[in-house]
Amino acid sequence: MDELEILRKKKLEELRKRYMEDEKQETPDKPLEVNDANFEEIVTKHKNVAIDCWAPWCGPCLMIAPVIEELAKELKGKVVFGKLNVDENQRTAMRFNIMSIPTILLFKDGKLVDRIIGAMPKEFIVEKLKSLNMI
Repeated sequence: MDELEILRKKKLEELRKRYMEDEKQETPDKPLEVNDANFEEIVTKHKNVAIDCWAPWCGPCLMIAPVIEELAKELKGKVVFGKLNVDENQRTAMRFNIMSIPTILLFKDGKLVDRIIGAMPKEFIVEKLKSLNMI
């Protein structure tokens, strides 16, 4: 390996480390408020995003809200969590065919990769995120 190649690899590793540190600092430790206007920005800005689609009148949605809060803290730097009120943001709810709530939309690199429908336990959500290599 020549000197130039060694320098390239070293510089690439420095940039990768800096990017990971920046991403971790920018990652919130609580769910972001997502709406029709900022949806695309949030989903494309972060590598792994989980959007909780909910409504204030939905009992199961209120049951999983504390779980979403916990996961946002525990998975800071790995997954960004957001909350989308489907009553107030019908365009996005229709776009993703949200027929039941709560529904958690899972995005990786800006693309929808899966969804969780219903008030699932924390362990189920964590296992789903692991299976998608999001954590």
